[in-house]
Amino acid sequence: MPTRRASLPVLTLLLLLAVSLSSGVAVFAQSHEPATPAPASAQPPAVAHDAAAVEHAGEAHGSEHVVRDMIAKLLNFGVLVGALVYFLKGPIAGYLAGRSAQIRQDLVTAAEMRKAATAQLEEIHQKLAALPAELAALKTRGEEDVVAEKARIAQAAAAERERLIDQTRREIDMRLRMARRELTEHAAALAVAVAQDRIARTITPEDQLRLVDRYSAQLQEAR
Repeated sequence: MPTRRASLPVLTLLLLLAVSLSSGVAVFAQSHEPATPAPASAQPPAVAHDAAAVEHAGEAHGSEHVVRDMIAKLLNFGVLVGALVYFLKGPIAGYLAGRSAQIRQDLVTAAEMRKAATAQLEEIHQKLAALPAELAALKTRGEEDVVAEKARIAQAAAAERERLIDQTRREIDMRLRMARRELTEHAAALAVAVAQDRIARTITPEDQLRLVDRYSAQLQEAR
């Protein structure tokens, strides 16, 4: 944006210079156009001689006027060129310096972008080259994970089976002990009942009295 703003006065002055030059060339061309003389047959000889003398004097005067105009225009042109050089030297130099710096900066930016794009492209090529190995590694890792998961599941199932077997064994042992105790109690009760029945059938009242006396004597001895 600063470069464009600085170039606007330069373009304006160059446009003015072109307009002034074109107008000067047009005036110079008009001043050098030959005058169309009147036909000689339409004028008398004396009048024609006088007219020729006046025309010659007019041409000499016109030539002097044209020379003065050309000198003035050349002076004006020189002043205009000097003014343009004086006023446009700094802006043009600044514009050219800014344009050169901008071009150099654009070249540096383009080189950096090209370098970055090359680096990115090289990185993409490296990733693409390493992709089959990564896929193979992922496949191998997946297979190892599947094998490890199967082993973990089998181990967990074996541990659960052992736990269930141990629990069942403990329950069976507990039930066996309870059954044995119940059976022992039942057998003891049966033995007591059989013994009571046998004693009731075989011991007489006199035997019972003797047993009572013996038990009493044992109690007294124990005291």
